[in-house]
Amino acid sequence: MYQRIVEAILDHRLQPGTKLVEDRLGQAFGVSRTRIRHVLIRLANEQLVTLSRHRGATVVQPSAEEAREVFGVRRLIEPELVALYLRHAGDEAHARLAACIEAEEAARTLGDRHRAIRLSGEFHLLIAQGARHRTLERLLRELVSRTSLVLMTYGTPEAIAGTPLDGCRCHEHRALLQALRLGDVRAAQEVAVRHLAHLEALLDFTRPERGPADLLQLFGRAAADAD
Repeated sequence: MYQRIVEAILDHRLQPGTKLVEDRLGQAFGVSRTRIRHVLIRLANEQLVTLSRHRGATVVQPSAEEAREVFGVRRLIEPELVALYLRHAGDEAHARLAACIEAEEAARTLGDRHRAIRLSGEFHLLIAQGARHRTLERLLRELVSRTSLVLMTYGTPEAIAGTPLDGCRCHEHRALLQALRLGDVRAAQEVAVRHLAHLEALLDFTRPERGPADLLQLFGRAAADAD
């Protein structure tokens, strides 16, 4: 149930702001409201849905203004984190970045966009950890989480010919890692800023909104599979 809902959000079959009615989801999946509620709580903890006493559960809906702010702030702090990373990190930290890229590429190959988006954010957080600046690391962790929501809302796989939406371009991560291994601060900072600009350029704020999803139609097969 969790995976099906996540995939529907990533594929834009569940639009931002869609209300996730427990009764309808329970009918679609053929399970109790209690089980649905546990799934919704998990999704809320991952900031994929919001839960409120009066409105229930809805798919997250960051604004276009918030999306631009998130990328603007990241372009301000990540060059500083790159410089600090090169001051403190070494081969072991580089190896962690390389392993993260490999995992991201594997997820992308398998079509697991949720995992790929998470790993793309993890790559940046590993740089923050290597920088040994706790305040900036905490700030970036929040920004990476918000970036994932922005990508899920405004990222359009259809607009990227032959490239699934994985939240990052792996070859740009490799270029950044190469600059870090060479110890070239300026080059690494330029790659980091250019990479964020490319990511922001993939967002589409003009996509027409679809009508509310029919949860029974969208997830009804799950009930049949359960039988």
